[in-house]
Amino acid sequence: MAGFEGVVVSDPLLQNQFTQVELRSLKSQFLSFGACNGGGEGPFTLHVLLDAMSKLKIVGDDLSEEERAALLRDAYPDLDHQVDFEIFLRVYLKIQGRVGSKSSSSAFLKAATTTLLHTISESEKASYVSHINSYLGEDPFLKKCLPIDPMTDNLFEISKDGVLLCKLINIAAPGTIDERAINTKRVLNPWEKNENHTLCLNSAKAIGCTLVNIGTQDLAEGRPHLVLGLISQIIKIQLLADVNLKKTPQLVELVDDCKDVEELMSLPPEKILLRWMNFQLKKGGFRRLITNFSSDVKDVEAYACLLNVLAPEHSRKPYPSTVKDLLERAKLVLEHADRMGCKRYLTPKDIVDGSPNLNLAFVAHIFQKRNGLSSQMKQTTFLEANFDDPQVSREEKALRLWINSLGISTYVNNVFEDLRTGWVLLEALDKVAPGIVCWKSANKPPIKMPFKKVENCNQVVKIGKQLKFSLVNIAGNDIVQGNKKLILAFVWQLMRCNILQLLKNLRFHSREKEIKDIDILNWANNKVKECGRHSRMDSFKDRNLSSGIFFLDLLSAVEPRVVNWSLVTKGESEEEKKMNASYIISVARKLGCSVFLLPEDILEVNQKMMLTLTASIMYWFLKKPIAEERSVSSDGENGSSSENASSSTSDDTASESSTDDSGGR
Repeated sequence: MAGFEGVVVSDPLLQNQFTQVELRSLKSQFLSFGACNGGGEGPFTLHVLLDAMSKLKIVGDDLSEEERAALLRDAYPDLDHQVDFEIFLRVYLKIQGRVGSKSSSSAFLKAATTTLLHTISESEKASYVSHINSYLGEDPFLKKCLPIDPMTDNLFEISKDGVLLCKLINIAAPGTIDERAINTKRVLNPWEKNENHTLCLNSAKAIGCTLVNIGTQDLAEGRPHLVLGLISQIIKIQLLADVNLKKTPQLVELVDDCKDVEELMSLPPEKILLRWMNFQLKKGGFRRLITNFSSDVKDVEAYACLLNVLAPEHSRKPYPSTVKDLLERAKLVLEHADRMGCKRYLTPKDIVDGSPNLNLAFVAHIFQKRNGLSSQMKQTTFLEANFDDPQVSREEKALRLWINSLGISTYVNNVFEDLRTGWVLLEALDKVAPGIVCWKSANKPPIKMPFKKVENCNQVVKIGKQLKFSLVNIAGNDIVQGNKKLILAFVWQLMRCNILQLLKNLRFHSREKEIKDIDILNWANNKVKECGRHSRMDSFKDRNLSSGIFFLDLLSAVEPRVVNWSLVTKGESEEEKKMNASYIISVARKLGCSVFLLPEDILEVNQKMMLTLTASIMYWFLKKPIAEERSVSSDGENGSSSENASSSTSDDTASESSTDDSGGR
């Protein structure tokens, strides 16, 4: 069980400043200094550290050499002092603190959430606890520990086994996790908890959560700021699930023509929600434009108008607009929302303080309860044309989630719209093949001139040809014009290139040999044959794959304890096939594979998704250290006592399909 201890620092206050992901990265940096200056973990001095500090990835260019030297000498006058790992961490914190003080406020806040402050909002915690109690209170496994008291830290304690987080993901996006794959014994061993955490992180990424510097060890420790941040994203995804044209086509009422509809489709849910809110406020004669869920709603006037437009029958005297005290005004608004049947998600003080997360949750829930849009549809022809092909929609979602998992700076909400400037594709290409993009000739958004977009996309196509993509009769302008078929084809080839490159780079493979699709196919068949199973895959479009049996055999071959065969069906009827497909995806994620397909992709034998699923399993297996493999095979502690137990010790960055040096957005 030693693999679960993580990096340990003797000073607990110092250790609490970092996540396990950060500690491992910093430990690697520290050891690299030692290797270059005497071998092992040292010895090296502060003077050596000062000279080499500019090479540190963790230190930006915000501080000059003189500022670094002055900072180090203030803390440690004797530069001949030997450096151990704890001193290294303290130097890092000091420099990060100084960099943060010089940076913009937004950059500082972003850094602080992962390194220095680690504070949590008690109001947000109370709101999310109320949400969890409401939606999971009757869950058969969790009801013994629910409701959670928001005044305590029980939320973080209960989250330590991973079950609550997995169940919450299924509330946000039903069917994401096959609950048969969750380890739900009364007492779980560390391996089983780790499997739940791995399943949670990979599934969270698969529904669109952005995971930055968070791993299974952080969840096992119940680190409050990381757990609460993950819960916040999951709940946000649940509340915004209907804020799109596909789920709520009545939103087309917000625009006038097809061009505006296209723009609306490209907006993130938060922006659509703001546009909806302003649309309703205009009906009520509200003159101000609301641009955010913080400062613009602090005076409560927008809420008072919005609720009066949506539910005038629930208005009561005194009206909020007649009350001067902001807290009292906010209280009246929340009472109005209560009469509409809306969950509060926030207190009067949260409104007045401008809490962005809680205000967003409140408005999203109002939208769910009563959006005030007309049931008479317009622009139906345009909408039907955009949502008529479920396979295209599934592929777009899978590729979008994969792009976002790469850790690029731009978050993609719609592949067909957000990639048209070429910038996102250049960012993705640079992640897959570092250094291949000529950034000097790239044009960064916002881009007003169309030819600048074409320049970006021409470079994208040029690089694609360098990477030997099949790009017959494709020009940069096709991407700018939003040609769906060509965009999907390009991004798919980029995704395939990424996984093949990752497989090639593993030390288990010869770097000289290119990995091809046939190599992945042969590897999978050989693994299944080696473990005594008789299923076989003739190609990635073999119709027999729809039963799911081959992939379950493969998963069992790479990790014998991960598949509970008592839950597997024969895969003969459509219902049995669907049950197996759902189980396969959850088991793969539980193992540590980052996959973005849906059960329908297995049922329909989507050739592209079959390749990526097989390649992800192969990558996980080959990446697993040999020593760990031996440890697993000799560890009989729980091998036969639990049908759910397995010994996954996957990379807890949960980013198998992105480049190894990518820690998130």
